[in-house]
Amino acid sequence: MTFWNNKRVVVTGGGGFLGSHVVDLLEEENCLEIVVPRKTQYDLVHMKDVYRLYDDARPDIVIHLAASVGGIGANMQNPGSFFYENLMMGTQMMEVGRQCHIEKFIAMGTVCAYPKFTPVPFREEDLWNGYPEETNAPYGLAKKMLAVQSQAYRTQYNFNSIFLLPANLFGPRDNFNEQSSHVIPALIQKCIQARRTGQERILLWGTGEASREFLYVTDAAKAIILASERYAESKPLNLGNGQEIRIKDLLEIIQRLTKFKGKVDWNSEMPDGQPRRSLNISKMEENLGFSPVVSLEDGLRKTIEWYEKKVPGQFFECAVQGSSVLSTDLSL
Repeated sequence: MTFWNNKRVVVTGGGGFLGSHVVDLLEEENCLEIVVPRKTQYDLVHMKDVYRLYDDARPDIVIHLAASVGGIGANMQNPGSFFYENLMMGTQMMEVGRQCHIEKFIAMGTVCAYPKFTPVPFREEDLWNGYPEETNAPYGLAKKMLAVQSQAYRTQYNFNSIFLLPANLFGPRDNFNEQSSHVIPALIQKCIQARRTGQERILLWGTGEASREFLYVTDAAKAIILASERYAESKPLNLGNGQEIRIKDLLEIIQRLTKFKGKVDWNSEMPDGQPRRSLNISKMEENLGFSPVVSLEDGLRKTIEWYEKKVPGQFFECAVQGSSVLSTDLSL
């Protein structure tokens, strides 16, 4: 017998990057049913679709991973829609879950919710000690409202919900779309594309001096499953590996693993995003009994191998050859 025996579980965003890995792990458990709602069937921004989802799925547990996301460029172009869509999806999913008396609601936050100048490593207690980094503040604040809602609902309704704060995630099945990808897929794609098409240089946003912490997606999925089983507080809980790396140093590893030997230019007129990001994971280790098992370099190697197979070389045969520079928003 396990926590998941005979449970109906809804995983919003279960067809996406992180969600698909969470579903993989759930399939190994003895769940009665795993429901992955698709936006074409249930647009969770609209309350009527949220009600319909709960009516159709009758879940015991909801793992809410669905989100409207993007990098720095996408956040700067779409602050209103990112705020509204994320706020409405999360608030409505939790509210209807409360009305339906589900057993547990797992809400996924974002490291972008932390204040811009939080002392490193970020502790959960520092979440409210300032305003988030401006370029992604609307998205970060919309997700942070789930922490407020979770705590308020536990106090008033004794509703069992938790709020998780993951580091930047990466791994196979990540989003490699040039307009909306985050830093690791953006760098991998640019280095491989430049190598395959014979480009001599790539141009990247920012200075490369900003730092980030990266958590491999299967480690993140495992932590979410364990938090669902073992964590029962509305106080935020960091999910990470506790290791900080500068973007410039990350790029050097990716260049080596992708075999891109060209030059890199940095456009320092474009934003770096938050100056530093690294999480204190002591509470994760204490409450979940879990530490990540995939190192950054091993995870990058697995991600690059997956991408090389997923997007074979002939994909770029029609690429424009006239320019020697490929530019990208690092999308941090």
